[in-house]
Amino acid sequence: MSRRRSRRLAVPGAEQGVNAFKAEVMRKEGYAVDPAHPDDVKYEVAKSLGVPLTPGDNGHLTTEDAGHIGGKIGGSMVREMIRLAQEKLSRQQP
Repeated sequence: MSRRRSRRLAVPGAEQGVNAFKAEVMRKEGYAVDPAHPDDVKYEVAKSLGVPLTPGDNGHLTTEDAGHIGGKIGGSMVREMIRLAQEKLSRQQP
């Protein structure tokens, strides 16, 4: 039996900003992103990785396959956040 994890953000109302950031990062990674549905980029990422992700129930996916998709998206977002933080810190240096 699969469990659905709650995907609530720690900051109420931040979802729109996070989705816009995800869209921007994944666009820079070369993926086509629909600004109205940035979360749908996961299907394009899955296709590029050869993972059979489809809208609806994906109970057939292995944890490894799901992790590849999330890792590609999340890893790209984390790298960009680190780059932005380093850039901000470098501007603060005297």
